[in-house]
Amino acid sequence: MKVVVLMGGRSAEREISIKSGQAVLKALQELGYEAIALDLTEDLCEKLREIEPDRVFIALHGPYGEDGRLQGFLDILGIPYVGSGVLGSSIAMDKDITKKVLAFHGIRVPKWVCVRDEKEELNWDSYPAVVKPADQGSSIGLFVVRNQKETKEAITKCFEFSKKVMVEEYIEGKDITVGILKERALPPIEIIPKKGVYDYESKYTKGMTEYIFLEDERLTKELQEIALLAHRSLELKDFSRVDFRVDENGIYYLLEVNTIPGMTELSLFPMACKKIGLEFKNLINMLLS
Repeated sequence: MKVVVLMGGRSAEREISIKSGQAVLKALQELGYEAIALDLTEDLCEKLREIEPDRVFIALHGPYGEDGRLQGFLDILGIPYVGSGVLGSSIAMDKDITKKVLAFHGIRVPKWVCVRDEKEELNWDSYPAVVKPADQGSSIGLFVVRNQKETKEAITKCFEFSKKVMVEEYIEGKDITVGILKERALPPIEIIPKKGVYDYESKYTKGMTEYIFLEDERLTKELQEIALLAHRSLELKDFSRVDFRVDENGIYYLLEVNTIPGMTELSLFPMACKKIGLEFKNLINMLLS
């Protein structure tokens, strides 16, 4: 089977995408696939027509790769790909729309508002709060703010990455993530960043974060059920990763859903798969099946 691995791209997550893509490419080559790496360049259409791949593995994170645009492009070309389609990808990429869909299905999410213009009057007075772009991943442009002055400054910085910025209720508690693989919820992982906030540096710097598999059976089962419900509610496919905050009373809040989880050496999704005995190469093979 001939497989193209798309990596790099145009988003702020380009560096991480390349790391994910290279890991996937290596696994495919070791499995015996004819694997070819491509970047998201202007001549991508011509290259794909020339190669004629049997499948595309999308390892692009953020806009232009994870938001449905590339999925629609591949649909038009008639090339099958790993992961969610246009609808699920585009909805999950927008944290604002995601929350509306999840809330409709009865899933608890933090309170939030969205700002689409720096001059727009901000109707928010609950602190601390989280400010972040509504359509970025990898905690790009994430700020924890404690007053209106800090909020306005953070919003200005976030508009460098997005045209829509989210101000969200800060939930004091622990970060837990649950992967979904082929309609199966994986073991939840608790994330303990040394600096307190799970930002870009904490995610991608070795030693900056501790990861522990959840031992609470009741909470594990509940989070897995909700993660799977979120995956299905957003009409996702193949795999996803669902991020939660759980407060001191054990009450969970769903923060966001990632349709193309990271595949680097520090990534959570492969870590959860390994916990159930699924090594990285076998995971990649399963996603292509």
